[in-house]
Amino acid sequence: MRYVIIPGVGGSGPTHWQTLWEDAWGDRALRLDPVSWDEPELDDWCAALDRAVGAGGTDVVLIAHSLGCLAAAAWLTRAGRPQIRGAFLVAPPDVQAASFPAGQAKSFIAVDPLPLSVPALIVSSDDDPYCDPGAARRLAAAWQAGHISFDQAGHLNADSGLGMWPSGQSLLAAFLAGTGPDDS
Repeated sequence: MRYVIIPGVGGSGPTHWQTLWEDAWGDRALRLDPVSWDEPELDDWCAALDRAVGAGGTDVVLIAHSLGCLAAAAWLTRAGRPQIRGAFLVAPPDVQAASFPAGQAKSFIAVDPLPLSVPALIVSSDDDPYCDPGAARRLAAAWQAGHISFDQAGHLNADSGLGMWPSGQSLLAAFLAGTGPDDS
């Protein structure tokens, strides 16, 4: 199994759980490599996903955070993705929220919340400034994804002080146990 890390705006810094997991997984993890982290364009991020998944082999898990969740959802709905085992989608933003960076991520606003073509789990927080609990539930329903919500964990990023985020690792392991053989 390989993991494709899909950060949000800025690319997830050195203390973000995605970076820590990527470092721990070594060559089993690949990070999305778009042209720009700070001026994201959906088509560019989807092309970067094509490259990363293509290099990942046939048993790939998407590990997305924030805007990366929207990129993963858009990419998954564009065509069949038989090599994708599942999508672990953490803190997806609500494109309708006042806090959504519409000027910076304009092309992501049009991502239709369609059913995803692979098993997916949304992990959210009840006090995420980019997605209220109702919006997270609506996204989970539209994407036909499971949904777990944490109480008072912010945007589930480095500012949340999660470090290696052991409870997130446990959720990922439980999610993957339901998607196929455990060869992690």
